[in-house]
Amino acid sequence: MLLSEQAYQRIDKELIKFPADQKRSAIMAALAIAQQELGWLSTDLMREVAEHLDQPPVAVQQVATFYDMFNTQPVGQYKITVCTNLPCALREGVQTMEYLKDKLGISAGETTEDGMFTLTEGECMGSCGDSPVLLVNDRHMCVHMQPERIDAMIEELKRKSEETP
Repeated sequence: MLLSEQAYQRIDKELIKFPADQKRSAIMAALAIAQQELGWLSTDLMREVAEHLDQPPVAVQQVATFYDMFNTQPVGQYKITVCTNLPCALREGVQTMEYLKDKLGISAGETTEDGMFTLTEGECMGSCGDSPVLLVNDRHMCVHMQPERIDAMIEELKRKSEETP
């Protein structure tokens, strides 16, 4: 088993929200839980989730590969997603991406050598008026991210990483 018993308990709580013949409806929630625990969704992990949900593995893989919020390759400890969709692009989203590329020394889709940061481009995060917008680990939204705020965020994440064994 790749996932913990606690992860399966959380998945089972999602399953009971749907009729027994519609377990497929819980795939997104199950994948999110799996990714929260292990950081990314390997083929073996997707197969395990499919078995638990009594679904064909291809059904789970289709969901995991369709949505860009799911990581189908290993990512850094902190995945930073920058919204570069048109409204954000017009409000410094592209410049923010360029700033982060320079600051971290990587391109979009890459991970720093120390495995700490992965940088990705994202689609609309629903906060266009607050651009530039970043999403950290697909869960924590950061708005109005000017260079000085980005620098502080990066330093804070590094500090947290040092504190966590």
